[in-house]
Amino acid sequence: MAAIGLTTGLKIGALAGRSGLPVKTLRYYEDLGLLPAIGRSEGGYRLFAEESLRRLEFIRRLKTLGLSLEEIQACLAVHDAGDLPCGDIEIQLGRQIERIDGQIKELRQLRKELKDLLAGWQSNPTKDSNVICPNLHV
Repeated sequence: MAAIGLTTGLKIGALAGRSGLPVKTLRYYEDLGLLPAIGRSEGGYRLFAEESLRRLEFIRRLKTLGLSLEEIQACLAVHDAGDLPCGDIEIQLGRQIERIDGQIKELRQLRKELKDLLAGWQSNPTKDSNVICPNLHV
């Protein structure tokens, strides 16, 4: 019986081509433990399982939902241990909503500050050699 990964699997360039991700990204994901190689070819090239494509789609989807690579890694660890990570993903998505709510609050405060600043803006303020822009009050 041949060792897994010695003659089968996708080389990193082929995986990059099929996934649409740069080789550099795939190497980074491998370094983080997000994308395990299944072995090396006789020529020493890393080989990845066909299922790596599904794994990369999973990573891409969670990234589009705003999860960090660390959070995604935690979900994949649950999967790799043989369990469904759905409960963990639900928790992470709930935390993402909380982060978004905080960002919305901060953006509303910034918007108000900008509107207040512009409401008192002078187009031609008096020049003062000690101040870069008198309208900013710094």
